[in-house]
Amino acid sequence: MADHVLVTGGAGYIGAHACKVLRNAGFVPVAFDNLATGWRGAVKFGPFVQGDLMDRAAIDAALSQYRPVAVMHFAALSLVGVSMQDPGLYWRVNVNGALNLLEATVAAGVKNFVFSSTCATYGDQDGVLLDEDTPQRPINAYGASKLAIEEMLRNFGAAYGLNHVIFRYFNVAGADPDGEVGEQHTPETHLIPLMLDAIEGKRAALTVFGTDYPTPDGTCIRDYVHVMDLAEAHVLGLRRLLDGQGDGVFCLGTGSGFSVREVIEASRAVTNREVPIVLGDRRAGDAVALVSGSARAMRDLGWEPKRSTLPQMIRDAWAWSQKPGFEG
Repeated sequence: MADHVLVTGGAGYIGAHACKVLRNAGFVPVAFDNLATGWRGAVKFGPFVQGDLMDRAAIDAALSQYRPVAVMHFAALSLVGVSMQDPGLYWRVNVNGALNLLEATVAAGVKNFVFSSTCATYGDQDGVLLDEDTPQRPINAYGASKLAIEEMLRNFGAAYGLNHVIFRYFNVAGADPDGEVGEQHTPETHLIPLMLDAIEGKRAALTVFGTDYPTPDGTCIRDYVHVMDLAEAHVLGLRRLLDGQGDGVFCLGTGSGFSVREVIEASRAVTNREVPIVLGDRRAGDAVALVSGSARAMRDLGWEPKRSTLPQMIRDAWAWSQKPGFEG
């Protein structure tokens, strides 16, 4: 009988792709989601539990019913701008929700926990290749809340023997090449789907925020990783724990970023369509270049970001954008 894995945020963008990769790896993913930003139609690869991490009884019931071998935690509020305007909301939901989940996990006797953290825990460390040893200095409540959860995991590991793997990454892009799941947010804030919406006329234009950065083309640079590569890393992290290889922290990226203009040019090559753009001012807090290294993940997990090229990520996102999308 296949082992179950409880996937919080399993109806969301990254969580749904992780559920697919878990299913393909022989696990039964149990998607636990309150559908605040997730989609019922994205749950295709295992059971669904509609529940909220602020509701301890709901977590306890799911763990009791499915008795998973591990918890994979994606669920979180993740809009940086909102976290700066309403930090209390992010501390309350992200940190208290994670605390409920961790306490329930330990109480249920589950010993393995895979956490989806963020490179936002590093703060504004411009132009530095971020890795696992880079000092963490978050500058917004989103990054701070994720760092707090990392610390909680270390505490729970020391106190209760909770084995854990932590992943930090920046921008996730692309979609399942099979077209079963993809990226769908309300509101949409990510560059590639916003760009594709502009191409398709779903929005008037793509706004390019700042063209005077000290980069080759004047636009800021970010690292991107394909969502399927990211999901596969989480499953490799899970196998590490199940094999008894110990805790770990891993950054996931390509080690080289792409500028906004490079993303736009790549989309022209993939779609053979022009991107209507509007030039805007820099946004407060936007760094010049944020790039994540992943040498440790490649060495210790055998991870390979093989789909994380701009053409592949845009091609898969473009194919998904032609589909009807999720409902409910």
